[in-house]
Amino acid sequence: MSMSVGSEGGEDKLNSEINTTPLVDIMLVLLIIFLITSPVVLKLQKISLPEEINQAIQTKPEDVNITVNKDGDIYWNQKKMRDSNELFDFLKEEAVKLPQPEVHIRGDKDAKYESIGRVIYTTQRAGIQKVGFITEPPDKQ
Repeated sequence: MSMSVGSEGGEDKLNSEINTTPLVDIMLVLLIIFLITSPVVLKLQKISLPEEINQAIQTKPEDVNITVNKDGDIYWNQKKMRDSNELFDFLKEEAVKLPQPEVHIRGDKDAKYESIGRVIYTTQRAGIQKVGFITEPPDKQ
């Protein structure tokens, strides 16, 4: 560290420069402590992440198929719905059936998340218990 003891000519001058050496020393020590302790903190919690499962399902005639195209249009089997309220009315009728049918959502890969989310929210409001997504299996390489 550097220190100014006095001036040569006996004149008292005000030193307005900030000495940044102690700041750099402290930051380097903190950086070293952080680098040493971070791997220890990351290894404290042991978890197992879920793996991808692609199961072939058996479709039943009572299952409900909802399709959302890239423009956000909703189709009940092959019938186009005007809006989410009409879909809600159809789903409400299905929700009271015993056993309750499953709802399978087929969403276009270019569809907006908002359109799919609106369908999921509508099925939740109607009281549907089982909702699934129909996807293409990944290419085996």
